[in-house]
Amino acid sequence: MPQYGYQGPRIQIPPVTKNLLIINVIFYVVTLLRENFMIGTFALFYPSSPFFRIWQPLTHMFMHGGFWHLFFNMYTLFIFGMVLENAIGSKKFIVYYFVTGLGAALTHMGVQWIQASSFLASNNLTAYNVLLGTPTLGASGAVYGILIGYAMLYPDSVLTLVFPPISLKAKWFVLIFAGIELVTGIFGTADGVAHFAHLGGLLFGFLLMLYWKKNRRLFNQNTWF
Repeated sequence: MPQYGYQGPRIQIPPVTKNLLIINVIFYVVTLLRENFMIGTFALFYPSSPFFRIWQPLTHMFMHGGFWHLFFNMYTLFIFGMVLENAIGSKKFIVYYFVTGLGAALTHMGVQWIQASSFLASNNLTAYNVLLGTPTLGASGAVYGILIGYAMLYPDSVLTLVFPPISLKAKWFVLIFAGIELVTGIFGTADGVAHFAHLGGLLFGFLLMLYWKKNRRLFNQNTWF
């Protein structure tokens, strides 16, 4: 005899968010098996590097340097990406995701160009060679884009951090994150975090949302752009 009971609410993950989660996990698992090949092929290297490939500004968004790097990016994508995709539609969301991710890569490479020029001008070839051999990887630029997209749609929604347990409106959280990234990027030491890539994701996300709002296309789910 069939049994009936309360099953609880089902979480419906929209298609783009779901597929991005799956692709990122697949890339991470393959990286565990073939780390040197995956990082050398799909992480982002400075264009003057012998390791640079034309597809890397895109593929680096699916690469991660460790479990917690993957976990926090995917957790944020899951929580806020679902909301953003349901609000603006899957077509716009996939455009938004890649524009912010590529914008993050462009910003990061712009900062690297400034650094490389400085190293060459001072004949610091050691630092220059380190820059050429350093890969950049992670979905963080696109994830920061998602955060500012959420904050622009729902600025007064209250968010609470797990640790420390602080509650603030979304707009203030994003502004604080942006300030931290800016200060750390300018004055911080070489901590292995691409802070300006995060800022690039925020900037390109802000500009694209502003463009859609100004042209009244934000909630038109029949258009890609």
